[in-house]
Amino acid sequence: MNNRKLLEIETDRLILSEVTINDLENIHKLHLMPEVDEFNTMGIPKTINETEEFLQPVIEAQDAIPRASYMWKVVLKNTNEFIGVAGYSLSNNKFKLGEIYYKLDPAYWGNGYATELAKRLVVLGFEYFNLHKVEAGVATKNVKSIRVLEKIGMTREGLRRKILPIRGEWIDNYHYAILEDDKRNY
Repeated sequence: MNNRKLLEIETDRLILSEVTINDLENIHKLHLMPEVDEFNTMGIPKTINETEEFLQPVIEAQDAIPRASYMWKVVLKNTNEFIGVAGYSLSNNKFKLGEIYYKLDPAYWGNGYATELAKRLVVLGFEYFNLHKVEAGVATKNVKSIRVLEKIGMTREGLRRKILPIRGEWIDNYHYAILEDDKRNY
């Protein structure tokens, strides 16, 4: 089932569409923001060409069979404003695992968009990708994202020590997950 493109996903207030090269400038601007970079392993790109080098394999992966990854731009439904990106990495094996991520423009933090988005990604994992488990990694000091993951019912399963290379330092990461049969209110 995870071989085809997901052209558009909606929530109450958001639209997610697979990224294209036309999204390069918005994604570049997002990655330039120090608040977004704080827990981002990519680092702040020096040029737009560096962002394009990051984006090109993401776009090429859209034609892979089976699909192992997805990346969507996130826009507000009522204004079509770009507010961030979200994605999935799939195990493509008998373990039926998927890992979600999201990065939002700080101007839109505090409005419940990350929670709304993360809930939709969890539902997508179970209903579209037929996953057994949806996971997320989060830097141990990223309290905003930790709050989102706990709010959507994910359980902290463990600590991965010094796994995230951020600005020349190895940072600890919490491992969160939710199972298909865990209780959810969404």
